[in-house]
Amino acid sequence: MIDKTYATAAEAVADIPDGASLAVGGFGLSGNPIALIEAILAQGTSDLSIVSNNCGVDDWGLGVLLNAKRIRKMTSSYVGENKEFERQFLSGELELELTPQGTLAEKLRAGGSGIAAFFTQTGVGTQVAEGGLPRKYDGQGGIAVASPQKDVRTFAPGGTEGEYVLEEAIVTDYALVHALKGDTHGNLVFNKAARNFNPLAAMAGKVCIAQVEELVPAGDLEPDSIHLPGIYVHRVVEVGTGIEKRIERRTVSVDEALRRPVPEGA
Repeated sequence: MIDKTYATAAEAVADIPDGASLAVGGFGLSGNPIALIEAILAQGTSDLSIVSNNCGVDDWGLGVLLNAKRIRKMTSSYVGENKEFERQFLSGELELELTPQGTLAEKLRAGGSGIAAFFTQTGVGTQVAEGGLPRKYDGQGGIAVASPQKDVRTFAPGGTEGEYVLEEAIVTDYALVHALKGDTHGNLVFNKAARNFNPLAAMAGKVCIAQVEELVPAGDLEPDSIHLPGIYVHRVVEVGTGIEKRIERRTVSVDEALRRPVPEGA
């Protein structure tokens, strides 16, 4: 029988070396594999190239690795919630490959599906296709590394002709993901919004490490409920249902706020 379980997050990430590339699940602070991230922080791994929708916030998610200067490059679609990210990027300490969100998702999926590249209309007529986007600054306001020009070709799917830009797939050394449930074979079930980029990141990693809130024996998961089959997952570690989960921005409607009673003494 295949048993992919590890006793601790530290054991599961122990062989991730300096300079490794990682695909990391999560959207905002939803579905962040925080136990695995903190284990990497604790073991001192550095010079990482990370692909993730965003880089967490200053003190949570991937932000903890960023603050510790462990990340060399980020490939992301959104970076607006992290002030340290802005500082490191503008100072030339951090390289950034800014990628449209849907394109990033497809690049990860393609990498896990054995598709080397694909053409998409997203980015045509912009610096995404034409090149010149700053990827790394020189620390004095100049651009040290700029994005390259990409191949643009004309296709006519459905009879409508248009331009499409070539995007290469993403394959990383490792993937880190968070799931609600997993079994000992690595089959995973995600919870609502935490499904986000987690399955795609898992597919793109040569070695996928999943932290799960609940670990069950193989065969306990209803086959039709499985969101990601275990063929993509190589290591599973149970972190428990009490693991901390943060909300990036808690908001309520004005009407709802006015309906709520004011606590005594407030």
